[in-house]
Amino acid sequence: MAAAESEQNLRTASEWTIHKGSCFVLFAYDAARSVNLDEAERRLHAVTQRQTIPHKRRAPSYFEYQPAPLRFSQDTGTGRLGNFQIHSAVDLVVYDFGAVAVIYRLPIDGLFTDLLNLSDELYDNEFLLADSRQRVNQLLKVIGDAAAQANLAPLVEDYVIFHIESFVQPFDAKRLCAEHGPEIAQILRAERQTLSDQEVDDALGAKISFGVEDLTIVDWNAALLIDRDGEDVRAVLDFANVELLEMRYLDQRLDRALDEAYETLSRRSVNLPRILGYYGAALRRVAELQVDNALLFEGVNNTLKLLGDQYLARLYRLVNRRFHLDEWDTSILRRIQTLESIYEKISDQAANRRMEILEWVIIILIALSIGIELSH
Repeated sequence: MAAAESEQNLRTASEWTIHKGSCFVLFAYDAARSVNLDEAERRLHAVTQRQTIPHKRRAPSYFEYQPAPLRFSQDTGTGRLGNFQIHSAVDLVVYDFGAVAVIYRLPIDGLFTDLLNLSDELYDNEFLLADSRQRVNQLLKVIGDAAAQANLAPLVEDYVIFHIESFVQPFDAKRLCAEHGPEIAQILRAERQTLSDQEVDDALGAKISFGVEDLTIVDWNAALLIDRDGEDVRAVLDFANVELLEMRYLDQRLDRALDEAYETLSRRSVNLPRILGYYGAALRRVAELQVDNALLFEGVNNTLKLLGDQYLARLYRLVNRRFHLDEWDTSILRRIQTLESIYEKISDQAANRRMEILEWVIIILIALSIGIELSH
């Protein structure tokens, strides 16, 4: 009996042995208000290429970045992360709305269950975090004023994609999930302890396949992609994480903008010269906050066009639900509308103060006129 069980375990381990694959680790940052991609490309000394989504899933021609971000590679030399080797090149992707993504690649092979060690190694990895931030800072120095109002924000969005191109044995998605569902959940959540059935179901809840030989499972911190190619799927996952980063960053900016606007609205001045100039400056400042945040919101949401019910569009909708991007959109739009409401209140307040001043001026002029008449 023990021999039969041991043989079964060996057979299962052999069937789920990775033949070829890569682990992609992404760090997304907001680095500038906007980037002139043509000028940035001209200034970069490395070989660059504009990134597009390969149309390998019968995606329509209008499924594309607008404008295409700038993608280039940097040589990192040989390096290791624990027991895992880091690929000698790291990719940087620059978006026109000011975001920069740094993407590392680690080759993977061997037993599928060994991915848990890699997932644990990558969770909150300080080395890659510091290295990626340094690379973005160096990039900003190279492109100079091609990046408008360059300022690397402290906020970062990191994500891991375990991309398995092939197993030693033929792939069967149902069997993999049935035999290794708990292990997949642990890998996606970088969690060594055994997870509950509810946690496993939640981790595996966002699945999608195009054919019988591919599978994508999307979780909050990581994704499992089993596909002989999968570059297009990775591109959608990469952009969704950049979008999430910008939504989080924009949410923080709007919180600060609302605090500043509330302070402006509640401020009072009894100095007449200050009153005359104060409201004009306040209105300009609130208007600038409105425009800056609205432009960033529109820039992020209009960069990737996903139309129709094609596979990648369905994948994006799945990722959208997993990352709660619609909820972020709703929250941000509500804050922008609140900012607009504050602008209107300041404008009304300014109009009322001007009317009060005008009434006092008229009263004073009438009083002076009467005083002059009486003096004669």
